[in-house]
Amino acid sequence: MNKSFLRKLGIKKNNNGTWTGKKSYGTGEVLPSYSPMEGAFIGNATVTTKTEYNRVIRMAEKAFVKWRALPAPQRGEVVRQYGEALRKYKQPLGKLVSYEMGKSLQEGLGEVQEMIDMADFAVGISRQLYGLTIQSERPDHHMLERWHPMGIVGVISAFNFPVAVWAWNAMIAMVCGDVVVWKPSEKVPLCSIACMNILQDVLKANKVPEGVVNVINGDYQVGEWMTHDERIPLISATGSVRMGRIVGTTVAQRLGKSLLELGGNNAIIVTPSVDMELMLRGVVFGAVGTAGQRCTSTRRLIIHESIYDTVKKKLKKAYKQIKIGDPLDANNHMGPLIDELAVENYMHALKQVKAEGGSFLVKGGILKGPGYESGTYVKPVIAEVEPHFEIVQTETFAPILYLMKYNNIEEAIAINNGVPQGLSSAIMTNNLRESERFISYGGSECGIANVNIGTSGAEIGGAFGGEKHTGGGRESGSDAWKTYMRRQTITINYSEDLPLAQGIKFDF
Repeated sequence: MNKSFLRKLGIKKNNNGTWTGKKSYGTGEVLPSYSPMEGAFIGNATVTTKTEYNRVIRMAEKAFVKWRALPAPQRGEVVRQYGEALRKYKQPLGKLVSYEMGKSLQEGLGEVQEMIDMADFAVGISRQLYGLTIQSERPDHHMLERWHPMGIVGVISAFNFPVAVWAWNAMIAMVCGDVVVWKPSEKVPLCSIACMNILQDVLKANKVPEGVVNVINGDYQVGEWMTHDERIPLISATGSVRMGRIVGTTVAQRLGKSLLELGGNNAIIVTPSVDMELMLRGVVFGAVGTAGQRCTSTRRLIIHESIYDTVKKKLKKAYKQIKIGDPLDANNHMGPLIDELAVENYMHALKQVKAEGGSFLVKGGILKGPGYESGTYVKPVIAEVEPHFEIVQTETFAPILYLMKYNNIEEAIAINNGVPQGLSSAIMTNNLRESERFISYGGSECGIANVNIGTSGAEIGGAFGGEKHTGGGRESGSDAWKTYMRRQTITINYSEDLPLAQGIKFDF
């Protein structure tokens, strides 16, 4: 395959087959990258050693002292220029995301656009890091609330969004005055190198201190160094619930802060008043997009019993039209799973459905033959199940959609909420009362609740994250910037006396 897009991103191949960026912090063992698209070896990134890790952290600490001293709008200007650079490199970077991760080219380009949008959003925030003025109970006093940079923000990102999730964190952290150390998924290391190459040119042009943004590659051990490191006050981690429990516990033991964005087991409720065509588009993209490897992928479809058979027929017909293959081919809807382990988990879930008494409306399996040589292409599945099935309570990162019936809206909401995860949810209805019931207290317990759109495709303007086993963290929009800063309450006395709060007397 022609890999000219790698050269456009400044990634050069050394004699030993290792790909390195303009600024590399790894000289240890090599970390191989394979494309799930064709199973082909792309190249090796270099693993950061413990000695190099400590050097990066020390460098970041020094950079923080200088970076936080810059006015926030000046920091925002650097981020703005990065957004402009991303516009320039959108095509090659989107192609790399698609090639290394396996999502469709349209989704790869969309992920880079999300980075661009995030940069624009962060630039606005750089002039809106507002505090409060608070009335004091004491005469000739006033109170203020100010926000200050925290220091080093450690970002641990997952393979399914190899560049966008880092940008959610890094763009906001940078305008807040923090510095960033990024540990990307070991399954997509070249994407992180490309992002840093683009950023390094911007940082250099603006004479930004070395160490403001850093990337360290490696396996879980590198992440463990970060979570145990008291020099990193905030760890933002995206991944599985299992990983989140480890990160959250470890960081809490050292009294640090963690921002966790973990698994989803997302449902769409389909009511009798639904717009069928609108529903189909939302469900199919939610279940099949990114081969079901989004944390917001639609896993469960909760259908009113009066339209259950109709929805089944329409879904079965729609699934026949799904094209699976090379994600760089714009005609295909779905690419491969990330690796063989993901395929194993997919096959295990299908066996579990059958073992628990479920049935298949659309059968699955591994695709074989020309174009599927990597062994990571699978068929999207629709299974009829009961809400209490154990497999339905878990998240399988694969294109498996579970169908189940409901009788009334209260039952539907209970089924929606009846899983440990609480990320995204949706209702498809033209009934105002049902939609309001879904988004009101006693409705969806998820961090995201949509009406007449699917569970996938969140905009960056709203805070992203979920409840329960999803971790409770919030990234991206709204006032999520507060997570990356420390709050300080200030009381100023401009009187000639020293009255105490609550009327306490202490004379001597």
